[in-house]
Amino acid sequence: MRPSHTAVVERNQCWEGDFATEPYEAGWSHEAIFFVQILRAEKIPIVNARVQISPDGIHWCDEGSSLNFVVQQHTLDKPSFVRVSHYGGWLRLAGTVKDGRGWALVHLALKA
Repeated sequence: MRPSHTAVVERNQCWEGDFATEPYEAGWSHEAIFFVQILRAEKIPIVNARVQISPDGIHWCDEGSSLNFVVQQHTLDKPSFVRVSHYGGWLRLAGTVKDGRGWALVHLALKA
């Protein structure tokens, strides 16, 4: 069985305008999945998030994977996800919320 770990990197965090999740050191793992849930929202926010990688947890660059969705009443609390592999030591999501704001719950599932 391959080692795995799931971390909560955002819990009920208000996303409005530009945002970035807490960075997470994941150099031991070979694959990762970010799960994003918007728990509640004001207006109808549009979330554009991208995966970022870093060698040190300080300096960031876009990895190329992204997650884009419109939050509506029927999509609240339903997870969206993005898969990542072949990254450096650190991972995070960064992005922008337009036309509203939402309170996010983000899990990062890692597997060796």
